[in-house]
Amino acid sequence: MDIKIYIATHKPFHNIAQTDIYIPLQVGREGKKDLGYVTDHTGQNISNRNANYCELTGLYWMWKNSSCDIIGLCHYRRFLVHDGQILQRTYIEEQMRNYDIILPNSSMSKYTNEYEHYCEKHIRKDLECCLEVIRERCPNYEAAFLWTLSTNLVSLGNIMITRKDILDIYCTWLFDLLFEVDRRTDLCGYDDYQKRIFGFLSERLLRTWVIMQEYRVLEENIKNI
Repeated sequence: MDIKIYIATHKPFHNIAQTDIYIPLQVGREGKKDLGYVTDHTGQNISNRNANYCELTGLYWMWKNSSCDIIGLCHYRRFLVHDGQILQRTYIEEQMRNYDIILPNSSMSKYTNEYEHYCEKHIRKDLECCLEVIRERCPNYEAAFLWTLSTNLVSLGNIMITRKDILDIYCTWLFDLLFEVDRRTDLCGYDDYQKRIFGFLSERLLRTWVIMQEYRVLEENIKNI
């Protein structure tokens, strides 16, 4: 299998994965210093929107420009692990024979539910705008989105490993929604943290999308570096 796991980063880092399937990907490269990694500002890209889309500029680049059998995204300080070890080629190949997607274990927030969590940490109207767009673009996903917000579980960081054809399907759905929310949103007055709106929304949308599919999902732990 041709496997490529991209490590989203915006700064130099020590790649502890130390294997050829893990490829550092400089996100938000447009207008920034070249760190010597693969960058997200080549080919079809949204690199210049990194301040609002976070690691999603890397995901978009992977969708549009990368070709392989199995593809994944992790962070320079967050890796998927099994028994404490970063997932390696042999293990990934073995699991992908039985599963379609590998995701981080669900994290339990301290809040009653994800709606309360989002409204406390971010801007409520953005979440409500996203729900409005879902109702218009893909109404069959509304119940799944509301269910996701009713739980106190979240998969952070847009981290995943899957087949490239599945990633393509997911990204087509995800960016169609996010670009429409983007068109309807005025970020005037947002601080730098809240401007990362589409990264925050996508963390909730990933779970929404997954529960609407029939894919076999394996959850693994995250190692924070």
